[in-house]
Amino acid sequence: MRIDLHTHSTASDGTDTPAELVRNAAASGLDVVALTDHDTVAGYAEARQALPAGLTLVTGAELSCRLRLPGPAADGGDAPDSVSLHLLAYLFDPHEPELARERELVRDDRVPRARAMVDKLRALGAPVTWEQVARIAGDGAVGRPHVAAAMVELGIVPSVSDAFTPQWLANDGRAYVEKHELDPFDAIRLVKAAGGVTVCAHPLALKRGQCVPESAIAELASAGLDGIEVDHMDHDEPTRAQLRGLAADLGLFATGSSDYHGSRKTCRLGEYTTDPEVYGEIIRRATGAFPVPGTGG
Repeated sequence: MRIDLHTHSTASDGTDTPAELVRNAAASGLDVVALTDHDTVAGYAEARQALPAGLTLVTGAELSCRLRLPGPAADGGDAPDSVSLHLLAYLFDPHEPELARERELVRDDRVPRARAMVDKLRALGAPVTWEQVARIAGDGAVGRPHVAAAMVELGIVPSVSDAFTPQWLANDGRAYVEKHELDPFDAIRLVKAAGGVTVCAHPLALKRGQCVPESAIAELASAGLDGIEVDHMDHDEPTRAQLRGLAADLGLFATGSSDYHGSRKTCRLGEYTTDPEVYGEIIRRATGAFPVPGTGG
């Protein structure tokens, strides 16, 4: 049984439509795929309607959070006061009003944020335009990958991944702009209240910038976090071993997934997968929604 619990469609920053994504997931030999677009459930209906026979759809979202950190470092230096954290939420009730309201606040901030990043890039000499970014985003929730794709089109960087550096769009990079983000403790509470299950996405992805401290993951576990995304393209083998040990110590389950974005990233559907026993535990804990089996739509 092959299970991929982290994918994106054109409803956020992927290049496959939700229908294309589920068809490609089936063609890739997956048995289960989770649609986890950024802060939105807009792709659910299309994905369900197109779901091929033999493929099960897990509905979810990747929630944008910001974790506040302690102040000055012990050595007297200046430590970051916060770190970006992405929380994968599975099988929650998409109509639960409080969580829906918070997702809307995050989405509403995406356009002014992307415009501000374009302004910063232009000030740095990169001739990206808002019209170009809006065209690339289409009807999706605009985000950094769309800005990065515009940079690739102009030959500023060779790939989307190369835009996510301190020189450009990485967290705290020269063209980075903060956005409205949930406190992860509030996000866990909201997802739980909506009957969902929570997993901390790629917590030690060093190339994305400042990582989530292990002490913070322990605090999130005490607040109800269910799991950690361990097997991910941005975690090397020693990092995966470290996270697997941390998950075991904290009583969290460990997931694996592709973080698929279509042609926008190099990862393939099913490149990393989740153990069927872990998937079964996610289903057991969830009360807000249930996996949808494909009937050949």
